[in-house]
Amino acid sequence: MTEAISIQIEKVAKTRIHEVDFNNLGFGKVFTDHMFTCDYVDGAWHNPQVVPFQNLSLNPATSFIHYGQSIFEGLKAFKNEKGDILIFRPKANQLRMSKSAERVCMPTVPEEVFMEGLKTLLTIDEQWFPKGAGTSMYIRPFMFSLDAEIRVRPSDTYRFMIILSPSGSYYSEPVKVLVEKNYVRASNGGLGFAKTSANYAASLLPAKHAVAKGYHQLIWTDSKEHKYVEEAGTMNFMFVIDNVLITPALSDSILAGITRDSIITLAKDIGMKVEERKVSVEELVAAIKTGALTEAFGAGTAATVSHIIQIADEGVDYYLPPIESRKFSNEIAVELTNIKLGLAPDPHNWIEKIELNK
Repeated sequence: MTEAISIQIEKVAKTRIHEVDFNNLGFGKVFTDHMFTCDYVDGAWHNPQVVPFQNLSLNPATSFIHYGQSIFEGLKAFKNEKGDILIFRPKANQLRMSKSAERVCMPTVPEEVFMEGLKTLLTIDEQWFPKGAGTSMYIRPFMFSLDAEIRVRPSDTYRFMIILSPSGSYYSEPVKVLVEKNYVRASNGGLGFAKTSANYAASLLPAKHAVAKGYHQLIWTDSKEHKYVEEAGTMNFMFVIDNVLITPALSDSILAGITRDSIITLAKDIGMKVEERKVSVEELVAAIKTGALTEAFGAGTAATVSHIIQIADEGVDYYLPPIESRKFSNEIAVELTNIKLGLAPDPHNWIEKIELNK
């Protein structure tokens, strides 16, 4: 049970909402009128506030710019037919952010700061919720170090922020992926399980090369042998082979996806066999050739359930069964969406509801 905190609120003089084309949002390109901030100083969190969305003023020596103490989260909220705001599994995001913070030597954000800041911001900017199918309010909590000192050490001061982005789908079409066996996203003992800026920086160049070849994303493989599937960087991988849901087991080089966990839970609810284990590229290729692999998809907050239609390995493109033939991933995508919108039962209490005063 979280306790309410006192949040100072400064609203914009004039909203920008009328400048937005809600029929052409894209993903993560449009931002609402306000943002939440809270600073860590002298060993405690101070001054939680909602202020107009604006640029930041930073000292050029601000430490996160130079030494990378920067972490973030991503989650979604929706409006149901009654006009209530439904947030999907925010406490799971808060817990994961705490693990990321600990790994890069940052203070953890208290649950009450995270949750009250999030709920207050969503309530103030509730008119910004998009209404079209496949849209959502994407939520980006993040934290970075603030000390202005060019010296390699943990900062003494930090800023936690939340911004909101009404968004459409992350992938507008089924996904083509390329197995990556040269570059490394993360290694054992590193930052792979944490949601840090550094992990994403490491993925950009190889991902750019993949896009130039006509693929949307990479299948990152393990750093030692480049033999086993890890993740995509934007999503976890899941496969249905011989009617078993198979996904790479979590490790310190794989992010513990909340959508991944939700899908595994729902699969077990319906009695489907689930295996969390090492998955080799060789096994996938063999399963595609025999027809045992009937479904492959990515699971992530932004991506949700993203069907994979093509896997490339060692210069060969392997094509997967038609999307319309995929029973589990299609049904689970609908089930997840219905839970998020309040249209289906929520047996695991994943939804945090904000009932707005009308």
